[in-house]
Amino acid sequence: MSALATSASPGTSPRRGGDRALPWLAAPALLVFVGFGVIPLVGVLLLSFTTWDGLGQIIPSGLTSWQAVLADPGLPHALWITFLVMAVSWLFQTPLSILLGVFLAGAQRYRGVLAVVYFIPLLLSSAAIAVTFKALLDPNFGLGAGLGIPLLSQDWLGNGPLAFGTVIFVVSWQYIPFHTLLYQGGVRQIPQSMYEAAELDGAGRVRKFFSITLPQLKYTIITSSTLMVVGSLTFFDLIWVLTAGGPADATRVLAVDMYKRGFQASLMGPASVIAVILVGVGLLLALLLRRIGGGSNSTSQLEGA
Repeated sequence: MSALATSASPGTSPRRGGDRALPWLAAPALLVFVGFGVIPLVGVLLLSFTTWDGLGQIIPSGLTSWQAVLADPGLPHALWITFLVMAVSWLFQTPLSILLGVFLAGAQRYRGVLAVVYFIPLLLSSAAIAVTFKALLDPNFGLGAGLGIPLLSQDWLGNGPLAFGTVIFVVSWQYIPFHTLLYQGGVRQIPQSMYEAAELDGAGRVRKFFSITLPQLKYTIITSSTLMVVGSLTFFDLIWVLTAGGPADATRVLAVDMYKRGFQASLMGPASVIAVILVGVGLLLALLLRRIGGGSNSTSQLEGA
């Protein structure tokens, strides 16, 4: 009894001990984040104020690299293509992801099989996907030539507008499954009682979708859009294998521009400048989307239901 009384005495609450242990439990994750996130970012920022060919001595050069990049007429073009890829891919992926997510949130057995099939593109390497589509779209030896279909035998990757559209299609084909899973989970969190009440009021499927489903998916849409928009800034391997930024720089996004400057022209200083610009643009877009969402993206989508 005395032992029990001692363990239950005031001032020795187990909850307080657990709260004190939480920072120590988070320490490994913090160390990994600092080691693989903060330190490399600081290193790239410092490199942007140097002149370095990637092999020799690193020479501090002040704002020389920044002035060279900001004065380059190719930077606005690469920035424009990057934002264009971001906007068009968002407009293409979001509606399809929402519709597929709503469809797969049903209770029918075959929809579980379809969910697995839809998820397959996300499991594949971006480079492997690009190689496959590049072979299929070859005007001489690809799918169109094999099937004898002139429409598919066009120079998909040699024409500027067609190459841009092909990049958007392949990117969307790979990443729509991921966002579909986000929306599928979001739809399943919506209380069924809301749909039952709407049915009592005579609402059909379309009315329930626009009056209940979409409003309740607000925070899921913000989360998906943030991942989609910020992730589009890092598109490189797929675009590089498909078009290498061509033809005539029609698909030369900032990530491709950074690679060409850093690893082809051996200008690590200007390449680091573009890397810093990418980080800055990504942070601004993430904060903007968070502001549009009207609060924390982690807030429950059922709030106010």
